[in-house]
Parts: sequence; C-alpha cells; structure tokens
Amino acid sequence: MKKTVNICIVDDDEIYQFTTLQALKKISVEKNIMAFYDGEEAYNFLINNIDDDSKLPDIIFLDINMPIMDGFQFMEEYVKIKPKVGKKILIYMVSSSVDPADIEKAKNIADISDYIIKPVKRGELQAIFLKLQREGKI
Repeated sequence: MKKTVNICIVDDDEIYQFTTLQALKKISVEKNIMAFYDGEEAYNFLINNIDDDSKLPDIIFLDINMPIMDGFQFMEEYVKIKPKVGKKILIYMVSSSVDPADIEKAKNIADISDYIIKPVKRGELQAIFLKLQREGKI
C-alpha cells in the first residue's frame, strides 16, 4: 500500500492556492491536500494535531507575506515545537519576493528545504516530488 502524503499550502492568495491545488492534483502520488490562509491557522493546526502524525503534513508550501502570521514568524514558532513533532516535515518557502534578503534569510533557516519563486510551475512541483520519491522521503 502506498503512503498518503499530507501536503499543506499556507498562502493568503486564493488564486495561488487554487492553481497550486490543481497542479498538485496532477502529480501521481497518493495525497491529502490542506490549505490555510495564514501562518497562524497552519501553526494552530500543527499544535492541535501534534500527537497525530497521520494528520500532520509531510510537506508544507509556505508563503512569506501573509496577514496575522507571516512565513518567517511561522518558522520561528515551528522551530520551538519541532522537538515535539513526531515526523520530519519538509518546508518549502514560496514567495513572489526576489529580494536577496528574503532569499538569504530563508536559506539560513535549517528547516526550510528550498526557496521557490512564484509563480510556481507544475513542472517545478513535479520535479520536487520526483526528487523526494527518489530520495525515499515520501
């Protein structure tokens, strides 16, 4: 039996969420996709399900600029609870920002797997999933 991959989109842009969801649907991996409009919603979901690995995401696509709690604030809070999380969560920072300061800040956070510049193309998502499958991470 194939493992279901829990994918989490954290972004306040409804159009981005929709297009990413459509692109993810076309990737041939058994998946469960959830979406949140800000970092606080996603963080609260993690906290509320911290003891249930089957509900926690395997992969998070995290925007930087969001209301309430942005991507960097989310990462600050995630690092604090990470020791209590029973599984490895791969986090991809996704942003339209090409500001070298944002890119550098993201690259300096050990728990961020990569920085992806929007708009994300379906081929990029497919490449990420193929690489993760080859490496046995999903």
